[in-house]
Amino acid sequence: MGRKHHESQINFYLGKGSAIQGEMRFSGQARLDGEFKGRINGQGTLLVGPDAAVEATISATTVIISGWVIGDVTAGERIELKKPGQLKGDVSAPLVVMEEGVVFQGHCHMALSDGDERSSKIKLLSGGPS
Repeated sequence: MGRKHHESQINFYLGKGSAIQGEMRFSGQARLDGEFKGRINGQGTLLVGPDAAVEATISATTVIISGWVIGDVTAGERIELKKPGQLKGDVSAPLVVMEEGVVFQGHCHMALSDGDERSSKIKLLSGGPS
């Protein structure tokens, strides 16, 4: 319960209509709905909302993109691209999930840390029959 509760709290929020340039570091959960340029490094979950415009190199435990991102994205656990998200850059994570309708231009590298024997997976989700 403690971990779930902690991760549901947003520790950093950049609202729609706001713009920041530079380096962002966070722990827990961060949400971007405005414009950000630079570098993002986090221990936790980064949520890029549908109104966000991000030009950054991103590294976090989990990255969920519903907005517009230009830059390479690295995640220790998973990367999710959700509609209407757009990503132009390379992704690297053990698990990558892309919904039907997202735009992705780049390379995808799925690798686990040394000693982790789970298989890497990519999931493409569609609304049609399985």
